[in-house]
Amino acid sequence: MKTKQERGDEIMASNYIRFDWAMKRLLRNKANFGVLEGFLTTLLKETITIQKLLESESNQEDEFDKYNRVDILAEDSKGELILIEVQNNNEYAYFQRMLFGASKLVTEYINRGEGYDKVRKVYSVNIVYFALGSGKDTVYHGKTEFRGIHDGDILELTPFQKQTFKVDSVSQLYPEYYILKVNDFNQVAKSPLEEWIYYLNTGDIPDTATAPGLHEARERLKLNRMTKTELDAYYRHLDNVVILRSNIYTEREEGRWEGREEGREEGREEERIANARKMKLKGLNNMMISDITGLPIEEVDKL
Repeated sequence: MKTKQERGDEIMASNYIRFDWAMKRLLRNKANFGVLEGFLTTLLKETITIQKLLESESNQEDEFDKYNRVDILAEDSKGELILIEVQNNNEYAYFQRMLFGASKLVTEYINRGEGYDKVRKVYSVNIVYFALGSGKDTVYHGKTEFRGIHDGDILELTPFQKQTFKVDSVSQLYPEYYILKVNDFNQVAKSPLEEWIYYLNTGDIPDTATAPGLHEARERLKLNRMTKTELDAYYRHLDNVVILRSNIYTEREEGRWEGREEGREEGREEERIANARKMKLKGLNNMMISDITGLPIEEVDKL
């Protein structure tokens, strides 16, 4: 297992700015939209052209701000809303927060008095640097479908609704969720999306990577484009990322160790009880059994 220093050296060795930092400082600049557009085009499998970045939420970066979240709210060429969130901190209620964020956008971006046909499509894209839920994949996609409880058929739109709303299925009217668990990616990138996940995880862009947006990232997100002040702040951020990863790793290892110790203790307790039962069958008195096994006399009496 790699040490904290080795993991830190890997992060620091890259020539490119990590995506979570770029989201905070660089990708909000219209000149850098190509990076975000390439990432979203690769993920959503359709050409995304960002018209503008809308009001978004972001914590200020300072030396104490180790576990910050980053939100970017974008509007594509069709007027659909795309919420992009990067989260470094392990948050147990993150699924509920995804729901809250998407629901908030739905209600905020409809004018009072407008009909429900004006509700806008929302994509919630979540890049998480911690173990969210239990699953083997690195990318998950969630959407809403209505399935019959008797026949299992999916409720569809009428031809009139399809023509009016310009969609083919009910699920296209509802928010869609993407979760990228980038820390779990530890293989060779074989697809454009995997090339992006590799960059999101490591901060490095291989020369062979050709996914949309990564060419722009190579040009726009080089470390040598940053000022000394920006570099100082950026390296503090990297230090915090290393500390966070180390803390998460330590918590996992401590949890496994505690689990093993609890398991061993439970096994020893079961063995003492089994031995006490055998001694009872052989006619030993309860006080002597308690002295030999270490079990409380009250527990021996109940056997």
